Amino acid sequence: MLYAIIIFASFFVLRLFSLAFSIRNEKRLIKCGATQYGKRNSLLLTLAHIAYYFGALYEGYTSNMEFDRTSVIGVAVMAFAYIMLFYVIYKLSDVWTVKLYIVPNHRIDRSFLFRTVRHPNYFLNIIPELIGVALLCHAWTTLCVGLPLYGYLLIVRIRQEERAMRHLLS
Repeated sequence: MLYAIIIFASFFVLRLFSLAFSIRNEKRLIKCGATQYGKRNSLLLTLAHIAYYFGALYEGYTSNMEFDRTSVIGVAVMAFAYIMLFYVIYKLSDVWTVKLYIVPNHRIDRSFLFRTVRHPNYFLNIIPELIGVALLCHAWTTLCVGLPLYGYLLIVRIRQEERAMRHLLS
């Protein structure tokens, strides 16, 4: 379990770095006249993310999980997810936040990744990240219950994002 905790903590620290970047961008976007959409859902997603992470850790701890091949696969999936997170942050740079903000004259990234995968942050980062942390911790209940609940909130978020950005795509 010690290896899982160390790896879990390492990824959690990376997540905190991304949050710091998000907060910095959020402040700047607000100064530029950005409008926030889906405020309640953003809060619910944040709470769900925290609950999922710590639910997986708790489940692994209480079941005395062993760091094994499944855990290694979880680490690999999480590594992929975090590489994608930081690539998306790099591509979106000053407009990337964990919340949904649209600024006047908002730019749409039309690079290969965004043309090929609709909502890459959700499908290449968040969903693999949640699957990876569950595999790392052998958190099967968290995976089977938490992922569908989180998925519902993510569907709501995607719809909100598409509505908020509809005028930018025409």
